[in-house]
Amino acid sequence: MKGKVYLVGAGPGDPELLTVKALRVLREAEIVLHDALVSPEVLALVPPTAIVLHVGKRCGQASVPQQEINGLLTSYANCGRIVVRLKSGDPLIFGRAGEEMEGLRSFGIPFEVVPGITAALGAAAAAQVPLTDRRLASRLVIATNHYALNEIASDCEFPLSPRTTFALYMPGTDYRQVAEQMHRSGLSDETPCLIVSRASTSQQQLCMTSLRELVQIPALPAPAVMVFGNVAGIVRSPLVAVDNGSQRSAIGK
Repeated sequence: MKGKVYLVGAGPGDPELLTVKALRVLREAEIVLHDALVSPEVLALVPPTAIVLHVGKRCGQASVPQQEINGLLTSYANCGRIVVRLKSGDPLIFGRAGEEMEGLRSFGIPFEVVPGITAALGAAAAAQVPLTDRRLASRLVIATNHYALNEIASDCEFPLSPRTTFALYMPGTDYRQVAEQMHRSGLSDETPCLIVSRASTSQQQLCMTSLRELVQIPALPAPAVMVFGNVAGIVRSPLVAVDNGSQRSAIGK
């Protein structure tokens, strides 16, 4: 008898942001294959009887090939096990779930997707800003700075404006490259930019700046999300001076 695979979203890090279903599935898991960015607090909810395998991918580090992950999911499910593929955020957003679902379908393995809170939602909640607001922004675009094979993302396919909220996942450490990319996409120097690092965790950091001053900001630890657009300017926090005399907002949790 075949087992079953659950593609589960672990959310941005705070275990209290898991869905009720995700928590139930984790507690029933026999095998857990998790990404590098799943928080220790979420992993602590896995039963001690389960086999836990780290199969995460991090830039510049050795990682488990996707085909090997697909093979592990299939092999364990064919042994009749309850397998959880645990991904940070939501499994359907930059989580390679499409490749894994395709592999499971090809071998007739039953599976189910359990959504999670994606990074943009966690970042917005942490900063207490809306991603859309009828007065400021009516469109939300989510993109990543890295494509398959670690290619750097090209320019946006359409011009952006401050009335579009642009959430950039995995911005990396080269903020100058990001700023240049945003300029080419149509954003002005005055466009507000919110950076949220490790949203919802005890290591959370938030930085409010502008596209002009983005190049002056030290890179925040991964995982991080950048939010560009009018809504980012809603952040309410004390201003602190940076070395060049300009102003930015910094908040630590």
